[in-house]
Amino acid sequence: MSLNKVILIGNVGKDPTVKYFDSGNAVANFNIATTERGYTLSNGTEVPERTEWHSIVVSRDRAQFVEKWVKKGSLVYIEGKLRTRSYDDQSGVKRYVTEVYADRIEFYSTGRKQETAEEGGGGGSATAPPATTTQPSVPEDPFVAPPDVTDDLPF
Repeated sequence: MSLNKVILIGNVGKDPTVKYFDSGNAVANFNIATTERGYTLSNGTEVPERTEWHSIVVSRDRAQFVEKWVKKGSLVYIEGKLRTRSYDDQSGVKRYVTEVYADRIEFYSTGRKQETAEEGGGGGSATAPPATTTQPSVPEDPFVAPPDVTDDLPF
């Protein structure tokens, strides 16, 4: 058994590009940046902040969702799988590209979940259900509880 699953939360680097095909299908492409905070080790060594860029590919109904809602600077949650493809560049050198094929996208703004585009359940659904709107409160940093949450733990 194997698993190919990626979960990312990051900011969109530029507005997505969307291509429509004669069949009516659409594919959106965009990049997101994830950043690890810098820190200082106990011996005084400083580890700088590190930003990684990820190429995201979205198809079908999710591509239309991305075209409508996701813009440069948007904070997005992405679930998907890694795929690597190769091509020959102009000088004939073989190049490899690793992309995240998104199965689920959640659009975040100012810490509030606004829209979701998710592929239908496990039965090999060919299209995603329409995007739904929900308004639950989500903290800006997923590892920090919102300030109004009371902690009733005994320790």
